[in-house]
Amino acid sequence: MQDAENAVRVLIRWAGDDPSREGLIDTPARVARSYKEFFAGYQVDPREILARTFSEVDGYDEMVVLKDIRFESYCEHHMVPIIGRAHVAYLPEHRVVGISKLARLVDAFAKRLQIQEKMTVQIADALNEVLEPKGVGVILEAAHQCMSTRGVHKSDAAMVTSRMLGSFRTDPSTRREFLSIVRHG
Repeated sequence: MQDAENAVRVLIRWAGDDPSREGLIDTPARVARSYKEFFAGYQVDPREILARTFSEVDGYDEMVVLKDIRFESYCEHHMVPIIGRAHVAYLPEHRVVGISKLARLVDAFAKRLQIQEKMTVQIADALNEVLEPKGVGVILEAAHQCMSTRGVHKSDAAMVTSRMLGSFRTDPSTRREFLSIVRHG
């Protein structure tokens, strides 16, 4: 933790301020604690989140969708926020997982230095590997502060990425149903 606090002091000096002035004296410790929270995903095994499943579903075989999962991540190129929503769906084969686990899965990957494309793949692949469903669909929509607060300054731009596996990729009606639920739900 001391190394992180020292690094923050260096950045404060580099920016042109005095890390020992009253308003900044506790900033290095606060930033280090914040970073521990921002990057808590490195301490979590996403596949363990999905480990507890339920097979007693009385034959339920329709799509399971959790939409509008708010996430905050950090751009691995500039270390500024990526703020967005995830839509996660799967078509169960034999078992389901508690819905809070889908939100936790998103957070496990979001709370790391990321690019949105990679995060989309990681969420879908983990869900596919652990649950072994008939299909998985993941859509992420996010605003990237690296684009809105610096560089091109496009504050209204949103990036959308998706990953479709199994029936979400091969069956157009499954894909359409998922997209319809996300849009209108």
